[in-house]
Amino acid sequence: MSKRLVIVYNANAGLMAGVMDSVHKIVSPSTYPCQLCAVTYGLTSMRKDWRAFLDETGMGLLFHHRPDFRDAFPQAADWPLPLVAVEQGGELTELVSAADFTAIPDLPTLIRVVRERLGK
Repeated sequence: MSKRLVIVYNANAGLMAGVMDSVHKIVSPSTYPCQLCAVTYGLTSMRKDWRAFLDETGMGLLFHHRPDFRDAFPQAADWPLPLVAVEQGGELTELVSAADFTAIPDLPTLIRVVRERLGK
């Protein structure tokens, strides 16, 4: 059974939500609620280094925003966000928790942490 990396943003999906998130990151980055978004995205797109790392893992990828994650994985609906998890056979295992993100200041640190926890 293959494993997938599940990336869950503490944000809503959609164009308007994305615009509001970009403005929030510029105006008040210290109060922006999604550290995962802050380190993996620029103003409009995913950072190239993050995309390259994700591709390099060789794992399936599943991206979610807050509402659709809770619908897809109701057993994890109360997990604090953002998070990175591994899904296998419908079961999730937290890889990088919301609490972990308080100590992840930048993309190189996130990549190192994910790589270490995946054992890659």
